[in-house]
Amino acid sequence: MIKIDDFLRENNQSLDKYKIHLAFGGRNKREPLYLLTKNKFKKWQEYQNNKNFERQFILSLIFYKQDEWVFGGLYARISVTKAYDKKQKKHYFNYKTKLLPIHKDLIGRAIFTFKKEFRQSYILLENHNNNIVLSEILRKRYKIDEFPGYENVIIDFEMLQGIITEEETSWKTALSNIKGVYIIADRTNGKQYVGSAYGEEAFWSRWGKYAKNGHGNNKELIRLIKKSGFEYAYNFQFSILEVRSNVTNDEEIIRREVHWKNKLMTQEFGYNEN
Repeated sequence: MIKIDDFLRENNQSLDKYKIHLAFGGRNKREPLYLLTKNKFKKWQEYQNNKNFERQFILSLIFYKQDEWVFGGLYARISVTKAYDKKQKKHYFNYKTKLLPIHKDLIGRAIFTFKKEFRQSYILLENHNNNIVLSEILRKRYKIDEFPGYENVIIDFEMLQGIITEEETSWKTALSNIKGVYIIADRTNGKQYVGSAYGEEAFWSRWGKYAKNGHGNNKELIRLIKKSGFEYAYNFQFSILEVRSNVTNDEEIIRREVHWKNKLMTQEFGYNEN
């Protein structure tokens, strides 16, 4: 078993020199992981609402999935300045950091297991060393999972946002070149919404609207998001019911949409208004 201090032994520093950053986004917990794939994580981390990095070294662990964290790098703290964000209309702390070469080849590859049972995201290494364990090293650096095939698509709203924002090539190619019918499931109550994708870029364009506003301009979902807030969209799960060639007549796609609405009774018990 390799604990986190064993992993850092090459740096030859005492544990009280480190602050661990358990990095995850707000609405989208996996946002920093997506940023890591685009080499934008360092800049994201350096923007802090409070003085969170008041130690010599910052060990970044990025949320991957439940109880698993991806190594995001070891950074040396250089300086910090207070600044004003005109867009957000608030003050923030801008850190200057340097990525150290220690285990740089394992950034995005080393997976640590750690059960986070508290809200705090900035923790002292000496208090948690025994509970953070290296569990896996990926053969290749993490990137957004490639398109798994139409029949295997089951993604949550967070994943959809990441795919659309990063314009992941395999997903964009697959979703842009096929028409069909999809379903959105509300994981809080089991209600469903059936929709269809056709026209230019079909699924890619249609699902892109959901990623942007949470409701895709559907009447019932608009009311739901307006009432409960954008955060509610993170309860949605997206799947594909059937696909057709991109030369299929749009009227046929709409007929198949009606078929699935009737079959799943989403007008009576789901989010389809008509």
